[in-house]
Amino acid sequence: MKHLPTAALLLVTALVAACGSKPSLITRPDPVPVGLDLTGEWVQTGSSGISQPGARDTAVHVFFKTGKSLKISQTDDGLFVSFDRSVVEEYRFRENRVINIGEIKAERASGWAENGYIIETLDEDGALLTDTYRLRNDGESLRRTILLQDRNKELLSLQIEFDRAWQE
Repeated sequence: MKHLPTAALLLVTALVAACGSKPSLITRPDPVPVGLDLTGEWVQTGSSGISQPGARDTAVHVFFKTGKSLKISQTDDGLFVSFDRSVVEEYRFRENRVINIGEIKAERASGWAENGYIIETLDEDGALLTDTYRLRNDGESLRRTILLQDRNKELLSLQIEFDRAWQE
């Protein structure tokens, strides 16, 4: 009987620690799917989604970039995404590293999965930004899906559609 309160206390402590612990990102080691190339200039054609209060209260929101036009360059080692010809982000295939903007640090993991490129950014408080790029319509369009969660609470969910910008 003496050990029951100690055991119960240890169990409660373990459960609280598990609930409060920050998730960790996984490295995505898959190679580029054969024939999948996101390279191109893309123009936004539509978007849908929800934004709930609190999205800007997360540190990870500073890593969220968007634009009405994208220019994507895919190399053997990564992607370069230019948003409205002003901000360029580099994503390395199979990366899992710490990134920062000023004093704000976050973990980033990115790579190929489910015929798309997935970028996950996790801030020090456990808020997670997931950004996915997938080709559609035989490569004529691109869907970008963005999800921002804070402890499993969805703060932002967007789907942005782009068409390939053909140059004459």
